[in-house]
Amino acid sequence: MKKMIMICLCLLVLIGCGAKKSFDGKDRPSSRGQLQVVGSQLCGEDGNPVILRGISSYGVSGSERYITDDTFHDLAHVMGVNVFRMALYTYGMGSFGYCTGGDKEKLYQVMMKGVECGEKNDMYVILDWHILSDGDPNKYIEDAKEFFDQASKDCKDKKNVIYEICNEPNGVDWPTIKEYANVIIPIIRNNDPDSLIIVGTPEWSSRVDIAANDPLDYPNLLYALHFYSASHKQESRDNVKRAIDKDLPIFVSEYGVTASTGNYPYDLDEGDLWIDFLEENGISHVMWNFSKVSESSAAIKPSVLKVSGFEYDDFSTSGQWLIDMIKRKSAE
Repeated sequence: MKKMIMICLCLLVLIGCGAKKSFDGKDRPSSRGQLQVVGSQLCGEDGNPVILRGISSYGVSGSERYITDDTFHDLAHVMGVNVFRMALYTYGMGSFGYCTGGDKEKLYQVMMKGVECGEKNDMYVILDWHILSDGDPNKYIEDAKEFFDQASKDCKDKKNVIYEICNEPNGVDWPTIKEYANVIIPIIRNNDPDSLIIVGTPEWSSRVDIAANDPLDYPNLLYALHFYSASHKQESRDNVKRAIDKDLPIFVSEYGVTASTGNYPYDLDEGDLWIDFLEENGISHVMWNFSKVSESSAAIKPSVLKVSGFEYDDFSTSGQWLIDMIKRKSAE
């Protein structure tokens, strides 16, 4: 009898461990390897289509507490994401901005730690050069050259790394963004020839249709699209459709189910319309943001102090919507 009880207990432990580690293993580095662009579609090393579904950090300087193996385990197993975006703000007060007084060495090491945590938990990681209020990516181009040269040297043998070279260019035209990209892309490719690179587009990365009229001449490029469902609706999707019709490879490296401020109101129904539209066209997407800041776009409830061991009720409306959406889309 005791032997039977022990066997049952062991089985329960094994089942419990299995449940903890059971997640959608599709479209992860272990199964898809080095990503590439084939035509206008993001594909795995085998040339077959891939869809990444993920979430972005808030600014890396304020999110270091979440860059751990345990947190990334929860990202993969509780939220179900297969890509995590590390947002490195270039401009900001005090130590927040990489180019404006931040501790460059410390911030860089946090970025590299994120790459390692992603590797250990079978996730892709986006290294996001997060220009925003600085507007013109050329403003800190010397810092960008240094950062991407070092990052591409350190990550050249890592198949889970994606480079995003300018988050949301604004106040500048597409030729100005192209001028920047034509400097940074060759630096990355010199060290990491097979790298996947995301390029920001005009008007806070909302106008992929403008980039589609005059794309850059490099392989394995994706063009950033950003939207917030309470602010960007059918007219924005119409602009995206024009880019799709011109076979522009698109990647949604930031979106929310809130207003473009990152705050209220929510528009979950419009968020559903956006995701259906993206997935029908094979476009990957990354939500803003994995934090507990007091904005409705934050995925974690402000009252939650933990950094791992997350449960469904620890997440905000945005976070729960993301979990439910990934679960639904992974099952389709």
